[in-house]
Amino acid sequence: METPEATLVPARPMRGSRTDGDATRARIVEAAGQLFGQQGFAETTSKAIAARAGVDLASINYHFGTRDGLYAAVLAEAHRRLVSLAELETIVRADAPAETRLRQIIELIVSRAVGKRGWNAHVLARELLSPSSHLDVLFTEEMPPKFRMVAGLLSEITGIPVGDPSLVRCLISVGAPCAVLFVVGRIPTPLTNQLMQLPEKLLVDHLHTFAMGGLEAIARERAA
Repeated sequence: METPEATLVPARPMRGSRTDGDATRARIVEAAGQLFGQQGFAETTSKAIAARAGVDLASINYHFGTRDGLYAAVLAEAHRRLVSLAELETIVRADAPAETRLRQIIELIVSRAVGKRGWNAHVLARELLSPSSHLDVLFTEEMPPKFRMVAGLLSEITGIPVGDPSLVRCLISVGAPCAVLFVVGRIPTPLTNQLMQLPEKLLVDHLHTFAMGGLEAIARERAA
């Protein structure tokens, strides 16, 4: 006599724990970024971040280890939102004159510095005004690949080889005025208010003309 076949019970699908974990991590970074931008690192507690993110303190410890680890992650995300590596690659590798591509990079940064400012702009401004030990995460992880990409573009404009110390000085000279825009937005004075109220196109035109003037002067000096 044949025994009846056992009834097959469909296996329960595995939960997407990795996806859930990524979503939780992103929610914590978003909540922390908002609070760090509003209050600063010293005045923001893990408890307040957990409450805003809708998680418990154990979740913060699990994903970031410490509040310092969370702040480092927030800084990295803030810089990615300023300008991502993918955005830079799209601009730098485009089929356009180097001068045009440089203007597009400046235009992108200006739009995020003086346009609708998200928490990332406030976090970066606070860090620039009062640098902390956590700033290292930007210089060691986020900035190097972006710097190399922009340095290659400046090399096209000036003819200075990548790796030459003078090209690093050019990179700083072009980038510093753009970085200042994040700071002046937090210092309400008649002068800074006037700057922040300029039409974006006028500001981009000025920064691009100023940058190109300096780069072309350096190129002529080296060619002489």
